[in-house]
Amino acid sequence: MRRETLSDLAVYLAVAEECSFTRAAAKLGTSQSSLSQIVRRLEARMGLKLLTRTTRQVSTTEVGQHLLDTLRPAFDGIDAKLSALSALRDRPSGTVRITTSKHAAETILWPAVAKLITENPDVTVELSVDSQLTDIVTDRFDAGVRLGEQIAKDMIAVRIGPELRMAVVASPAYFNTHKRPQSPHDLTEHRCINIRQATKGGLYAWEFEKDGHALNVRVSGTLILNDISMILTAAAEGIGIACVMEDQAAKLISAGKLVRILDDWCPSFSGYHLYYPDRRQLPPAFALLANALRYRR
Repeated sequence: MRRETLSDLAVYLAVAEECSFTRAAAKLGTSQSSLSQIVRRLEARMGLKLLTRTTRQVSTTEVGQHLLDTLRPAFDGIDAKLSALSALRDRPSGTVRITTSKHAAETILWPAVAKLITENPDVTVELSVDSQLTDIVTDRFDAGVRLGEQIAKDMIAVRIGPELRMAVVASPAYFNTHKRPQSPHDLTEHRCINIRQATKGGLYAWEFEKDGHALNVRVSGTLILNDISMILTAAAEGIGIACVMEDQAAKLISAGKLVRILDDWCPSFSGYHLYYPDRRQLPPAFALLANALRYRR
């Protein structure tokens, strides 16, 4: 195969996976027009139409999809071989791509990543912060970080953080004019700050458990948010009752700006895990990061 053809196929793979010349150009660090010319040249050389282009989207034709399905494992195999060869270097090298939630990125990933890239200048780490669940295989991530209960059973999961708890909180000013709830059922009589779930689009049903009895409560109120920092601000200003991660509210509770309630209804649950597909040999850079993240009591 001519070197030019291999290069063109790599470009086609990027465009077909992204379904966009713009996103592929950003990913490859080149111009959109350059990629368009390369794909047209490849189509002309093969005598086949690989992509259907409209003003709004780019999609593969039937033959283009067949080519995409052939190229994915082939290029993945090349990447794996290159990663294996990098193990022969004196210093670990390579790029590690991870999708994660914001909370996990700030509390678990960042301390380990900052130390890793400082000590290993040939290692690059890309963190994609996204609250939605991502298909790490399709989107070509090396791994993802999510709560243990959210991880598919066919993935390898490594615990990287302690167990977590939720905290139900409101300001002292709010409780000056409202009776404190004694059970989750009482929340239906209060103004609560709802959170919009990015994964499903619906409102989060507050989850409780006590003495083995699980209870989900659909709360109501005049404010719906999808950002934790804004939820905490609203709760501290007396807008209503909020349900957040325990560590997210800790400083405001210690400062007396928030009061915690229903503590006995909020047991701990499985914390964050690093998950990835089964591999016989982990790339050195990824193995280094996975070891740094592994939770040690």
